[in-house]
Amino acid sequence: MTAGNALLKAIHQRLSGDAALTAIVGADGIRDRLPPRPKLPCVAFGEMETRDYSTSTEDGEEHFLTLEIWSGGDGRREALEIAGIVHALLHDAALPLEGAVLVSLLRTGLRTRREPKTKFYLAEMRLRAVTE
Repeated sequence: MTAGNALLKAIHQRLSGDAALTAIVGADGIRDRLPPRPKLPCVAFGEMETRDYSTSTEDGEEHFLTLEIWSGGDGRREALEIAGIVHALLHDAALPLEGAVLVSLLRTGLRTRREPKTKFYLAEMRLRAVTE
């Protein structure tokens, strides 16, 4: 398993194992992608970019990941509430990775907007992780 896949798996486990978050989004509310007819609210994995971050003595990777927090009827307030829970669960978390070590996991930004076609609210949380 690559460090990137191990990171995604660990994040999914952390989010889906939290009772407060699953009470809001449901048991299947943490998704790898947004389905065509999503049950909202939900958290979906967005883009991930991985770069080499090796040093002269250690192999390493830097991962830039976006989590998409989707909300329907309750709009921006609900999206931001979920984003707050996700931030508390992941920011500077020590997640165990299969085949790699997580050195750092930090939220680098959050952007919210209303999607014009669907009228759903989207909060995009950007994370930066370093693995060895």
